[in-house]
Amino acid sequence: MKYFKPILFFLSTLLVLSCSSDDGKISFTLLQLNDVYEISSIQGGKFGGMARVETIHKKLLKENKNTMLVMAGDFLNPSLLGGMKLNGEKIRGKQMIEVMNAMNFDVVAFGNHEFDIPKNDLQNRINDSSFPWISSNVFNRTKDSIKPFYQEINGLQIPIKGSFIKEISDADGTNIKIGFISVCIPSNPKEYVLYTDMFNSIQKEYESIKDKVDVVIGLTHVKIEHDREIARLLPNIPLIMGGHEHDHKNEMVGNVKITKADANAKTAYIHSINFNKKTKETSISSLLKTIDTTIVDDKKVKLVVDKWMEVMNSQISKIVENPYEIIYHTNIPLDGRDTPIRSKQTNLGQLIAESMSYSYNNEVDCSIVNGGSIRIDDQLVGDINSVDAFRVLPFGGAVLKVKMKGSLLNKVLEYGNNAAGSGAYLQRSSIEMNNTLFSINNSTINPSKIYTIAISDYLMKGFDIPFLIPNHPDVISVYTPDLSETSSDIRKGMILYLKSL
Repeated sequence: MKYFKPILFFLSTLLVLSCSSDDGKISFTLLQLNDVYEISSIQGGKFGGMARVETIHKKLLKENKNTMLVMAGDFLNPSLLGGMKLNGEKIRGKQMIEVMNAMNFDVVAFGNHEFDIPKNDLQNRINDSSFPWISSNVFNRTKDSIKPFYQEINGLQIPIKGSFIKEISDADGTNIKIGFISVCIPSNPKEYVLYTDMFNSIQKEYESIKDKVDVVIGLTHVKIEHDREIARLLPNIPLIMGGHEHDHKNEMVGNVKITKADANAKTAYIHSINFNKKTKETSISSLLKTIDTTIVDDKKVKLVVDKWMEVMNSQISKIVENPYEIIYHTNIPLDGRDTPIRSKQTNLGQLIAESMSYSYNNEVDCSIVNGGSIRIDDQLVGDINSVDAFRVLPFGGAVLKVKMKGSLLNKVLEYGNNAAGSGAYLQRSSIEMNNTLFSINNSTINPSKIYTIAISDYLMKGFDIPFLIPNHPDVISVYTPDLSETSSDIRKGMILYLKSL
């Protein structure tokens, strides 16, 4: 017995030493989201939902404590809820920040849609965040200076950097530092934002941190062709988690993997990464996880989501009954993404224009709506409910019946056509363009003829097309519907039209 205690001590010491022996190998997990505008599920509840994502997040954390939840840009805007008011103030992303705080995000990148909201609101959202933001090429522009955006923490203004470093360790003592670098596409010019060159900026950021960390990961919000160029510039980055496109992607450029999940958390990427500290080798296994009804909601996050959904539903119910009633089903995606909706005729744009004519019992010659009023920046597919119509057209507004001369109509259509790429581009119905001539129902527009047009009230205010105003000499009359009419809200017309199909 006198030898038992020394032997026991010796064995326990060996056990401790064996468990704490650094083998130089470590694994970590990245859960990637991008382009998430809705906190709740979409497509009739079939897909998405941040409470479901959190269930996946917690499961991954149990499997590996070194799990990080990241967002590759675009989450503050656009959203139906974000455009609504609470206590007299527009929500503008408050709902998303509160949900993301509850989910304990590790790091997020700026996306172009973050700059949709006014500077003060953006600053408040950043300050409200419990997670770090990064971007190497966006800066706060004022009259007097150009500075990094900042995050106010405990009264201190902490400049937002182009990178973020996370240190992790495992049970055997292996310790590494992971660097995240980011860049944002300069597609949303604002007076308060300065964009520097994407490629120079991210290359400089990489050079500044590569010797401070063991591995560098990209967290970008640019077009896929830009990500490919970044991969060619920085061939030692094993992974670029990107955003901006709304369809999932997984491709290789040399040894660099580029991934993007589907928008609105229809999917999320799970990257299981093994890193060898001695050889500097990285291996990545990526799984595109569908977020659907097979995943239960996390209770904590669902409480936050439900609180905000009550705010939204109470406002929608003032306009339509049964907001979640399925009103239409499509197997063909209806395209409301920003780039196409502002540059060419899409099936969703045409459907909205057709619904405007429907609001007037099709007793008009044609209908037009500015592409900029369609703010979903996504595609609709499967079951569609009334809430989806509000997501597509969050600003609402009346559909006017305007009589105008063909000469003015031609000018309006030409202006809209030349404005391709901007919100002034016109989505239309019953109007065709052959070469440089516009026609209605196969007849070239007659400059002296008077046409009756269903038109969004926003367009008649002259904001997008400066000369399109009620007192233009070629505007004969403008009919404004009362609240009892379908045409009093463009979303009412869209809902009833979809129901009729």
